[in-house]
Amino acid sequence: MAPMPAPAVALAVLVLLSAVPGYFSDDLNTDAQALQALRSAVGKSALPSWNSSTPTCNWQGVTCESGRVTELRLPGAGLMGTLPSNVLGNLSALRTLSLRYNALTGPIPDDLSRLPELRAIYFQHNSFSGEVPASVFTLKNLVRLDLAGNKFSGEISPDFNKLNRLGTLFLDGNSFTGEIPKLDLPTLSQFNVSYNKLNGSIPRSLRKMPKDSFLGTGLCGGPLGLCPGETALTPAGSPEVQPAGGGAADAGGASSGTKKKLSGGAIAGIAIGCVFGVLLLLALIFLLCRKKSSSSTPATAVEKGRDLQMAPMDMEPKGQNGSAGNGAHVGAVAAAAAAAKTGGATGGSKKLIFFGPMAAAPPFDLEDLLRASAEVLGKGAFGTAYKAVMESGSAVAVKRLKDVDLPEPEFRERIAAIGAVQHELVVPLRAYYFSKDEKLLVYDYMSMGSLSALLHGNRASGRTPLDWETRSAIALAAARGVAHIHSTGPTASHGNIKSSNVLLTKNYEARVSDHGLPTLVGPSFSPTRVSGYRAPEVTDIRRVSQKADVYSFGVLLLELLTGKAPTHAVVNEEGLDLPRWVQSVVREEWTAEVFDQELLRYQNVEEEMVQLLQLAIDCSAQHPDRRPSMSEVAARIDEIRRSSLGDRPATDSAGEGEEPSL
Repeated sequence: MAPMPAPAVALAVLVLLSAVPGYFSDDLNTDAQALQALRSAVGKSALPSWNSSTPTCNWQGVTCESGRVTELRLPGAGLMGTLPSNVLGNLSALRTLSLRYNALTGPIPDDLSRLPELRAIYFQHNSFSGEVPASVFTLKNLVRLDLAGNKFSGEISPDFNKLNRLGTLFLDGNSFTGEIPKLDLPTLSQFNVSYNKLNGSIPRSLRKMPKDSFLGTGLCGGPLGLCPGETALTPAGSPEVQPAGGGAADAGGASSGTKKKLSGGAIAGIAIGCVFGVLLLLALIFLLCRKKSSSSTPATAVEKGRDLQMAPMDMEPKGQNGSAGNGAHVGAVAAAAAAAKTGGATGGSKKLIFFGPMAAAPPFDLEDLLRASAEVLGKGAFGTAYKAVMESGSAVAVKRLKDVDLPEPEFRERIAAIGAVQHELVVPLRAYYFSKDEKLLVYDYMSMGSLSALLHGNRASGRTPLDWETRSAIALAAARGVAHIHSTGPTASHGNIKSSNVLLTKNYEARVSDHGLPTLVGPSFSPTRVSGYRAPEVTDIRRVSQKADVYSFGVLLLELLTGKAPTHAVVNEEGLDLPRWVQSVVREEWTAEVFDQELLRYQNVEEEMVQLLQLAIDCSAQHPDRRPSMSEVAARIDEIRRSSLGDRPATDSAGEGEEPSL
């Protein structure tokens, strides 16, 4: 038989290879097709660089090695919708998959099982739901799995034991139920199942993990303390410890074999004796309590009656001039304090706990707060704020928290971190009160109210315009205040930056307020209003990153420049939020349409206004990595102000303004 010509051999080889499944699918073109299918499903407007005019390996979030896509990192990219099936599985060389801080929903697709090289999955802070699919447990090379802050449900599968290389497993902030299975993962060093609907005893293999790994659950054991019926000598699940000396010779030299077991009669006698002893003890306690109750003094009874009568006082809120307000309950602070004093709110220390320099010599106590007159300042997502005026004439702001169900030790730990922030540009937390039914926070009272009221309040013809110098000074002080909060730790954040949380002294100097409050609420907390300040990657307000703070601050800068309130659903007839509306105008040309009409009268600062506008746009970038840090933001605002003020140093409001109200 004559040999086949070379071209024919080559053609035959190609035909044979093309019949082998997946041979030609494992190339960059197939990776690109899979990425385009992903973009069509969940990121049509979020990934403009993913187009045929740009090489695949230069696309946003894509990393290649040896002509294959090995990493896909799209944190906070604005992805929305459900991940399609049979798409990600085609990226067969993928080692890292990061889709955290997006708005992805539905289940995890099953085709992840076709990614044998996958080592890290970052799916935290989306809205994935359902159970963790079996495909995940086939990823033998998986080292890090982060599914925190989603809506996963069902029981935690024991199949996690199949991932014997797993070093990190984060499942916190979901809706998992049942008990934690026995997990025998020799390399596991990071683990978290906090804020799930779990119960039962923590497995022995996980009791080395810190307490923070199990908060907000019904679990017990290990770092959470003993389970019911569990003792230090007989841990749950372990053999009972024999009585001391049960297997050794006694002092007289007799062997343990001479010791007899107790007879049934002896055991019955001991049990009956114990019952009578307990009953006698209870009777004595009851008699002592009755005696103490009957001997209470008339003065105590009068004092209790007076406290109970405090709640109905000042039922109508008063304005600054003392006139009746809108009918909200103003006596709530007094009622809360009265309930605390009379024992109506169980648990807690029954006193105010102070921070900072006031801790050594508190200027007032719970009794003073009880007697204070109060008026409503406003209602927010985390509670209602009141102005309380003491009998001495000094005023404080009191926030009555809602939706806080933390146990006292955890509340105390988190509130201590908030109270530790003492800075001249941050409204300090002066004190707090904790009980089962009431949680009160006490701050300095700021007489000029909030930036929101100043910007969006009365805009009648008699209003004094808010000039450029005042607005830029407010921006600088607020930026420095937030930057200081960030400087206290790598994960420290404000968590709720908006114009109503920038308060003003009588000289219009800005102070940042209400930092850290999102850390006090539970996983079920949901604000009643959608905030126009929230970064697109934030799906859980309890976990707001510093970059998300920067986004919120960028919206605040846009609010200062445009005079538009971002808390409305839309700011114009096109249905755009404030950052996107500004960007749509800027894309056309730099136009006066963006700026607040009150700013347009200052003709000599147009360049500085444009520079601040560009900074606001940089801060409100959709991708977190493209936003500057808060320290950089403060430095750029300072530089802009210096140029607008003729190179003289911009006024630093630190340490200036009205005296503290306490």
